Amino acid sequence: MTETNALPVTTADLYDERGDELQSVSLQFQDLGGRAAFSGPVRTVRCREDNGLVKSVLNSPGRGAVLVVDGGGLLTTALMGDLIAAAAVANGWSGVVINGAVRDRQALAALPLGVKALGSNPRKSAKAGAGEVDAVLEIAGVAFRPGAMLYADPDGILIEY
Repeated sequence: MTETNALPVTTADLYDERGDELQSVSLQFQDLGGRAAFSGPVRTVRCREDNGLVKSVLNSPGRGAVLVVDGGGLLTTALMGDLIAAAAVANGWSGVVINGAVRDRQALAALPLGVKALGSNPRKSAKAGAGEVDAVLEIAGVAFRPGAMLYADPDGILIEY
C-alpha cells in the first residue's frame, strides 16, 4: 500500500492471488469520490437517516482507515456530503463506504477520498447522533468487523479478516 492508500494491485488480481482468504461484496456500489482505489482498516457506523455519528467519527483521526456506514440501504436522505467528506480528508481517512445515499456528488468527486455509496439524494439527514459506532455490520452477506482490512476499486470491495 502506498502513502495515498491506493491499492498496489487491483481487487481482481488480489482475489486471484488470495481467493477464499477474502470476502467479496456483491452489492453494486457507485464510485463517487476522487480516489477510485483505496484500502485501510475498517471502522463502522450503523445509522438510519441520521448522520450525526458519521460526522463525529470522520472528524476524528482516521489514520488511513475506511469508514463503513450501514444506512440500511435507504436512499431517502444523504448520510454524507461535501463538508463531512472534506473533514474526512483533513483527518486522514482513506475512504468511506455507505450502504445508503450521499449528496454533493460533484464536490465529492473532486476530493482525494474513496467514496462508494448506493446513490445520492440532496435531502440532508437528521443530526441527533442516533446509531452505533464500531459494531459488526452485515451488508450483502459480508461481515464488516472493525479492524478488518478493506480493499476497494472500481471492480468492487474485498474484506480480509
